[in-house]
Amino acid sequence: MSRSARRITATVLASGALLAAAALPASADGRDHGHHRPGQRSAVVLGAIQYDSPGRDNGSNRSLNAEWVTVTNTGRHSVNLRGWTLSDESNRTYRFDLRLPGRSSVRVHTGVGRDTARDVYQDRRNYVWDSRDTATLRDNRGRKIDSESWGRHHGGHNNGHGGSNGHHGGNNNGHQGGHNNGHNGGNNHGGGPRGNR
Repeated sequence: MSRSARRITATVLASGALLAAAALPASADGRDHGHHRPGQRSAVVLGAIQYDSPGRDNGSNRSLNAEWVTVTNTGRHSVNLRGWTLSDESNRTYRFDLRLPGRSSVRVHTGVGRDTARDVYQDRRNYVWDSRDTATLRDNRGRKIDSESWGRHHGGHNNGHGGSNGHHGGNNNGHQGGHNNGHNGGNNHGGGPRGNR
């Protein structure tokens, strides 16, 4: 093959390689473009859970609001939770309509109340979280972000990726999933120092 034919072939091959690289979809170029990829953990997780209202379960609004689930944004940037859901095993579901600032938490209370930046209310007249239950957090597309089980369940948190992720400071003491006995006879899960405030 002549020298000029080799140059033309090399130029065509190099041009083809450049064109192929430019035509790659953004998600295939190996860089993160802000899209949630399977296996990528969310900065939003479930925190402490008060699943059994302390004291007598008399059905009062005060008693209902003493039952809550904490949702925490562990990241630096705010996350829009509009359309995200929190549900129990019986599919009693709360739909979020808020933006959670970075490194902050919001408590989702069962009863009726006025929503604030730190506390939101499901406006229910009956208890949600049973002594054996699972709290599941899903994003606005229905993807499981995190879940927490207690009672007969095993494994504590599941960030949608299998197994326990161990990022909540519950006092295990031989119980499955890191149960803590709360003050005044209530039970909280995964609470550590944030358990009953």
